[in-house]
Amino acid sequence: MNAPASSALRDDRHDDRYDAPSPHLATTRDLGIRSLQLGIAALQEASAAFQGRLGVAFEEAVQTILQSKGRVIVSGIGKSGHVGRKIAATLASTGTHAFFVHPTEASHGDLGMIARDDVIIALSWSGETAELSDLVGFSRRFSIPLVAITRNGESTLGRAADVLLELPRVRESCPHDLAPTSSSLIQLALGDALAVALLERRGFTSARFHTLHPGGTLAARLKTVQQVMHGPQDMPLVHESALMSEVLIEIAARRYGCVGVTDGAGRLVGIVTDGDLRRHMGPALLDTPVSTIMTRDPVTVEPHKLAQAALELMNRRLITAIFAVTDGRPVGIVHVHDLLRAGIA
Repeated sequence: MNAPASSALRDDRHDDRYDAPSPHLATTRDLGIRSLQLGIAALQEASAAFQGRLGVAFEEAVQTILQSKGRVIVSGIGKSGHVGRKIAATLASTGTHAFFVHPTEASHGDLGMIARDDVIIALSWSGETAELSDLVGFSRRFSIPLVAITRNGESTLGRAADVLLELPRVRESCPHDLAPTSSSLIQLALGDALAVALLERRGFTSARFHTLHPGGTLAARLKTVQQVMHGPQDMPLVHESALMSEVLIEIAARRYGCVGVTDGAGRLVGIVTDGDLRRHMGPALLDTPVSTIMTRDPVTVEPHKLAQAALELMNRRLITAIFAVTDGRPVGIVHVHDLLRAGIA
C-alpha cells in the first residue's frame, strides 16, 4: 500500500530546515549579540580601509558624481540589488538625482534609461555577477563613468570600473559564512557615506530636505517656526509703560501663560509669565508697573529656524512658550501645544 501523501511529504523533508538544533547552541540573545558584534567588526574593517586605497577611491567617486551633469544609476542583483535600491533612494532624497535599474531589465530595454552624462554605480560582492555584464558593456561602449562596489578588485567588474571601491573581505555573521549579512552591511554603509559626502559637498540644506520629504513624521520635524507660530494678531503683548492689571487681562485673554513687553520702537524687551505672577502676588500687584516685574532679555527664536530647534530650546530653558522675533521685534509666538499638534513634540 502506498503511504499517504502527507507521510510522503514528511519522509522527503531531509533539508536543514528540519534538523534538530545542536544541544550546545548558544542562547538566542547570545546569537543576536554575536551577529551584531560581527557586523560592528566589519564596519570597523571598512572604516580602517578608508586610510588606504578605499579612501582615495571614495574621494574620486564623489568627485565623479559631482562633476556629472546627469543622474546616478545604481544597479545590482540579489542582496546587492536590495542594498542598491536603498542607496539610490538615499541619494535621491539628499539632493543627488538617482534611481535603481535592475540589471536583467536593463538587458531587455532599460539600458535606454541611461544617458551619456550619467554615472553608474554597480554593486556585486564577488564582482562576477553575470547579470551585470550587459550594463557594464554598455557603460564601456558609451564611456559612461562606472563606479564598482565589490570585495574583489581583480574581478571582471573591478577591472572594468573607472572607480573601484574595493571593500575588505569580512566574516559574515551567518555561522556558515555564506548568507550576505556583514557584507551587505558594509555595502550599505558605504552607500550612505557617499550620500552624506555628496550632501555636504552640495550644501544640501534642511529646507531642501523638507522639499523632498513633505510627508510623515520627518516632514513634521522639518517644519519651521514660521509654519507653526501664531501671527501678530494673536500675540499677547503690552507696552513697557503698562500696569500689571493690563498684563493680567492680556494673559487671561490670550491663554499662552505669558505676555511679551515691547518698547516704543516695538522691540521685545521683556516677558511676564504666570510664574512671575505667582512670585509677586500681593495687594499692590495690580498697580505695579510691568517694567518692575518682567524678565528682561527673554528667550526668543527666529522664524526661519526649525520648530524642532525651538522645542529643544524650550525644553532646555523649561518654558512652555517662546516668541519669534525678527530684528528684535516679535512676529509670532509658539506654544508647546502647537508643537504637539504639529507632530513635532
